[in-house]
Amino acid sequence: MAEQAVPPEITAWFAGRDWRVRRHQAQMLEAADAGHHALLVADTGAGKTLAGFLPTLCDFTPSRLKDKAPPEGLHTLYISPLKALAHDVQRNLIAPIEEMELPIRVETRSGDTPSDRKARQRARPPHVLLTTPESLSLLLSYPEAAEMFASLRRVVIDEVHAFAAGKRGDLLALSLARLQALAPGLQRAALSATLADPDAYRGWLAPWGDLDSVALVEGEAGAAPLVEILVPEDARIPWSGHAATWAIPQLMERIAAHRTTLIFTNTRFLAEYIFQELWSANEDTLPIGIHHGSLSKEARRKVEGAMARGELRALVCTASLDLGIDWGDIDLVVQMGAPKGSSRLLQRIGRANHRLDSPSEALLVPGNRFEFLEAFAAQEAVREGQRDGEGFRPGGLDVLAQHVMGRACAGPFTEAEVLDEVRSSAAYAWVDAAILQRVLEFAATGGYALRAYDRFRRIVKDRDGLWRLTHPEHAARHRLNAGIIVDSEMLEVRFRNGRSLGKVEEGFGASLEPGDTFRFAGLDLEVESLKDLDLVVRAAKRSATIPSYMGQRMPISTHLAGRVQAMLADRAGWARFPDDVREWLEVQDWRSHLPAPGRLLVESFPHRDLAYTAFYTFEGWNANQSLGMLITRRMEDRGLGPLGFVATDYTLIVWSLKAVAEPAALLSPDILTHEFVDWVQQSYLLRRAFREVAVISGLVERQQPGKRKSGRQVTFSTDLIYDVLSKYEPDHVLIEAAWADARARLTDVARVGDLLERAAREIDHVHLERISPLAVPALSMIGRESLPAGAADDDLLFEAETLAGLAMQVEPTSEDPEAL
Repeated sequence: MAEQAVPPEITAWFAGRDWRVRRHQAQMLEAADAGHHALLVADTGAGKTLAGFLPTLCDFTPSRLKDKAPPEGLHTLYISPLKALAHDVQRNLIAPIEEMELPIRVETRSGDTPSDRKARQRARPPHVLLTTPESLSLLLSYPEAAEMFASLRRVVIDEVHAFAAGKRGDLLALSLARLQALAPGLQRAALSATLADPDAYRGWLAPWGDLDSVALVEGEAGAAPLVEILVPEDARIPWSGHAATWAIPQLMERIAAHRTTLIFTNTRFLAEYIFQELWSANEDTLPIGIHHGSLSKEARRKVEGAMARGELRALVCTASLDLGIDWGDIDLVVQMGAPKGSSRLLQRIGRANHRLDSPSEALLVPGNRFEFLEAFAAQEAVREGQRDGEGFRPGGLDVLAQHVMGRACAGPFTEAEVLDEVRSSAAYAWVDAAILQRVLEFAATGGYALRAYDRFRRIVKDRDGLWRLTHPEHAARHRLNAGIIVDSEMLEVRFRNGRSLGKVEEGFGASLEPGDTFRFAGLDLEVESLKDLDLVVRAAKRSATIPSYMGQRMPISTHLAGRVQAMLADRAGWARFPDDVREWLEVQDWRSHLPAPGRLLVESFPHRDLAYTAFYTFEGWNANQSLGMLITRRMEDRGLGPLGFVATDYTLIVWSLKAVAEPAALLSPDILTHEFVDWVQQSYLLRRAFREVAVISGLVERQQPGKRKSGRQVTFSTDLIYDVLSKYEPDHVLIEAAWADARARLTDVARVGDLLERAAREIDHVHLERISPLAVPALSMIGRESLPAGAADDDLLFEAETLAGLAMQVEPTSEDPEAL
């Protein structure tokens, strides 16, 4: 039995706390003793972190040491996506170490660690080091890395779902490959509560993608969470809006009835808005705080300390608190607006109680009727234990370039050894000698178009065939600038005379090109140019093509979108919905069609003397926004006179002077080879992507000794280089990396492709005499401006109700004389 392998010191410590060693914790130890890597998937509160550290603790127990000296040097690395989580784990790990009197030194290392401590850690490392992917990568860039990591026996990766599929995961995958070369007997362990595809993560974790080398350990089932959907007291869910401000009075009642409530929002703007609304309704002056990534470090730590001490009754937050910081007094989690994914919702629910045997209590607060359906789908997914998540894609070349520079900083290397290491990680198994040579050439010269500039000459190949730094100062510059997280900039919207109208997210501004029109701050504006971080506009002479600035949003997951579509098709299941939601769907079914799984519903109808076409894609806001840009260009070429479009997670609605007769012609797959390429190149999307890859690869430095470049300075530098490369070296490795980012992240082209594939199979095109009920939520979004997300909700109610009155009107016909 696995439990028999647990040392008596450990079982006695558990017993002293009235705990027991759980099956999955013992199995993690058994996997380690057998020499296997391991992936643990277990519910929040199941003791995952302790399970990951159990083999380490056991290696230092007297019963296992048997009079031998404790291991010396660095024994275990713990990798966390958040610095705060590493500090939280340190506090929780110290208790068993001290109470069992184990000779283990534990320290943290992050960007906040003093430089003298960092130097001492390299010379005399602790037994356990808690750090982040970025700090680990920097540690590996020092010449003493080989000696420091030679004794390493174990790497524990916490909350692996939070970063493995992104660029931080690419960086960590490369670091793991390097560590495995320095310590061949190294064992890898990864922990998560929310994995939809464990085998994909086993492949990411395993050297050379060898699934058999990674044991899958599944945790004991915990108590099922109690998930409730809050609806208005009059049971009438709003047609439109995302803030759900209707729920504020009911929410204050729930806060008063619980010890501590954690209120999640999907954006920072919405967090600020909900916080203000709660304070306005807080007649009992209950202590309520706010936490999000835009707040200062000091403000965040102050709030975190107040939560840890149990001084707050409620905390409004964003994804900044998604991960496993353990605050035991939380007994209610609230999700304002749609959850967007079942895994994200499960992760957030797990912040309540944080105990495996006690059910977590959660409240979903939909802002509109589509969000009610999404909340209902998420509730069912949680009940069934179904998870979703981001898929893996090939590792980024910009990250590989950063890693290569780190290798050179640590000491000379050959191409063959680096290629062997890099290919041992699943993220970079696709890299061959030719691709690596391109990356090395970039690090050595900057590329053909930049080779004349000495500052881009960072490494060189000597007569012995070894790559080494051209000058020691490049190591200091690399360590000062290395990292993966490139903050998204805000663009200043202003007229040519300098008058500012406010700021928009760069992701929105980058999708525009000169001549595009959008509505912002109540004005119809035409784009003149995007220069540095200024979006220069003028008053538009026509109605805005993009009728509203929506702000940054996270898209609905493919899994949850599929569930919503299945619910729409399940007419018998509508009996579970509130009366107004059921009536909404019934009238839609009677007057038009409902979107069916595997098919694309397209509606055409006149409205206010214009022709409208609604595409019910369920592919997420980002994909629909991209599709809107592409379709309107194709409509323009066909003489249909497109005037604008609006996108939501579920729907894209385009209006034009002439009706769309054949929607299939607008959705042919070649739109991704013709219009897509033209749009990306003419807009600022590729420039935005290039700036990020230029920073990550080290081509452009954000930090210089004693000062940091502003976002405007970085943008100016990268724009100049982009222009040079686009003209003289369009096949540059960073242009290729920028295109990969533009396709994968900025435009969500994979989901656009899925939609086009579905459209090629089957389109249900319905011609209507007026707007349909299903189109109301999207059309009522027209006019939304850049107020903190939700502040315009009240202004939308009148428009939504007007549209709804038209859409829900059921007139008697000869076929149905008794229809009401």
